[in-house]
Amino acid sequence: MAAYRELSPRSWRLRAIREGDLDAVMAIERRAYPFPWTRGIFRDCLLAGYPALLALEDDRPAGYGVMSIAADEAHILNLCSAPERQSRGLGRHLLRALLRMARDQGAQRVFLEVRPSNPPAIALYHSEGFNEIGRRPRYYPAHEGREDAIVMAMELVSGEVERMPPL
Repeated sequence: MAAYRELSPRSWRLRAIREGDLDAVMAIERRAYPFPWTRGIFRDCLLAGYPALLALEDDRPAGYGVMSIAADEAHILNLCSAPERQSRGLGRHLLRALLRMARDQGAQRVFLEVRPSNPPAIALYHSEGFNEIGRRPRYYPAHEGREDAIVMAMELVSGEVERMPPL
């Protein structure tokens, strides 16, 4: 068995997702979620011009993030690290990159939804400055019907992203 190697932001490269990346993105999406997005949803996001980042480790897709920006608000639609790369800082790295993009494009606040059954994601968002502002009942599909979504938001202040503690 290979020794565990702690990843650093320097070992990841971020770039815009392209349509040719969708097979790799879908492979991660299907491994990470019991109810994955469809290829069509990702394609529609790209066609709509939504900011979408692919994280590469050694030129292999390791995660991605997709958001929409309208007026002065951004909405993180999907943030995912490949299951074998979770809990190593990649999600935080992607989240911070999306927050910088949102701020650079004039967003003043960022929203997202997260499953209550995903404590690691909730902890990440809280640690980065998001606060719970509400719930969307029966938002997500679940094995036993539907699951609520926790709605979280963060106000972006000039320079706030740069002041975040290092990874």
